[in-house]
Amino acid sequence: MNVYEKIQSRGKKLAVLIDPDKPTDEQVIDIVGKADRANVDFIFVGGSLLTTNSLDGCIKIIKEHTSIPVVIFPGDSLQISNRADAFLLLSLISGRNAEMLIGRHVVAAPYLKVACREIIPVGYMIIDSGKPTSVSYMSGTVPIPYEKKDIAMCTALAGEMLGLKLIYLEGGSNAERAVSAEMIRAVKNVVKIPVIVGGGIRTPEQAVESAMAGADMIVIGSALEKSPEQLQRFADAIHGIKE
Repeated sequence: MNVYEKIQSRGKKLAVLIDPDKPTDEQVIDIVGKADRANVDFIFVGGSLLTTNSLDGCIKIIKEHTSIPVVIFPGDSLQISNRADAFLLLSLISGRNAEMLIGRHVVAAPYLKVACREIIPVGYMIIDSGKPTSVSYMSGTVPIPYEKKDIAMCTALAGEMLGLKLIYLEGGSNAERAVSAEMIRAVKNVVKIPVIVGGGIRTPEQAVESAMAGADMIVIGSALEKSPEQLQRFADAIHGIKE
């Protein structure tokens, strides 16, 4: 079963996001160990802005300590490593920056074809989280307003019609608030492809609320940087949801 097939399979999924720039090697090993014991479904690796050449090394360490699939969640299309199991090719469909829709993908395409085992095209949507985030600044785009679920719904539907295989609703790292349950539900009601939600989810209760609203996968990152011991609670909460 490849990564996309696993995402499509029954049951709610949990992914842990690791920014290669932030944790030490020892901290990465600790997080991966906790993820392994909690039966986390995926480990995402990437960041909006990497200031060190740490991506490949981080993935190497992760692969040495777990069999959990490792997926590159790139802040830039050139964040590439042949060690990962899959690469999320993000098209920023919530913005109007042509570079983020197709421009950088053209440059990265020949490298991705050689280096990546599995490439998954993703409709990436930034949702206003109450404050400017790294991803909105680096992408030069304006997030979808928090309350505008109709815009999010139509944007996601257009992404599916264009052939994208996932919809990713993102509040941003350290977001003040998570994507609302109402917006998640509106998006899930019009698309058949899996919906991923991340950013601003700080508690297992918030994760469950997002999953019950329609998210097929929850991504947590910042919450674990502060309290990595919570990971088991997140995993139990998500995997305990009965569909």
